[in-house]
Amino acid sequence: MTYGHRPVMVEEVARLIDAGPGAVYIDATVGFGGHTERLAELAGPTGRVLGLDRDPLALKEAAARLEGFGSRVVLVRTCFARLHEALDALGPDQPRTVNGVLFDLGVSSAHLDLEDRGFSYHGTGPLDMRMDPTGDGPTAADLLADLDERELTRVFRDLGEERWAERIASFVVKTRRRGPLKTADQLVEVVKQAVPAAARRQGPHPARRVFQALRMAVNRELEEIEAALRQVPDLLSLGGRVVVIAYHSLEDRIVKTRFREEEKGCLCPPGLPECRCGGKPTLKILTRKPIVPSEREVDENPRSRSAKLRAAERL
Repeated sequence: MTYGHRPVMVEEVARLIDAGPGAVYIDATVGFGGHTERLAELAGPTGRVLGLDRDPLALKEAAARLEGFGSRVVLVRTCFARLHEALDALGPDQPRTVNGVLFDLGVSSAHLDLEDRGFSYHGTGPLDMRMDPTGDGPTAADLLADLDERELTRVFRDLGEERWAERIASFVVKTRRRGPLKTADQLVEVVKQAVPAAARRQGPHPARRVFQALRMAVNRELEEIEAALRQVPDLLSLGGRVVVIAYHSLEDRIVKTRFREEEKGCLCPPGLPECRCGGKPTLKILTRKPIVPSEREVDENPRSRSAKLRAAERL
């Protein structure tokens, strides 16, 4: 591997998703292949794993890591909101359901370490932040140049949960009048100027939430999660399981809400004496409280600290 990346809670995922030899899994966020490798081991010689990712670099590295599994692992360059379409890659004989689906959300450690991708507030690289750097979508620099002050405030507040969103947006607009913000270090400097000194002296890096918000906006991450999770019940066979690892409260909230709605089934407004929509439960929640990494894992991999794992089973 050219770039190191530690998958989070590998054995916890394996324990929850394992359907025995011959199973078929989807790793919807293959990244650098850590979880995919474990799924391929669970599937055995007669099973299959379909791995999805938007990032061509990640797929190249994952392919090298997973080469020993041969045709047991199929990698597809696509976003995970296209789960149903991606299933075609397993061939016409593959049933339209699988035994397990895994989502490991967020950005990988390797992405943060690649300065030229612009994900990290510790770098000086260009403000790109696209999971697929060859795509046509806007970069973080484009959003900083094109969004008005009100829209920037909304992005920083709603996606980054940034306390100083309005003030930072104002400073961005003032700064870009003198020239575009093109690099990570330029944006960090603007954020530091905007955030009061007392607030900068405590808590995490002052630009952390702004970078997170821009990354999520560039890649439409919350919309992707919602769209993908709505497809999961139709993709899972009876008893099949979905496992999701989230690293941000907004991601986790979507997962928790989606699972609860699928478990409830009924879509009628509260207060009706009886169900009129005819909705039926499709999932049973397996994790009433999210599973979090052990203290040992957090010590060995500090970036796992915020991870929350939720799982559900197809009814």
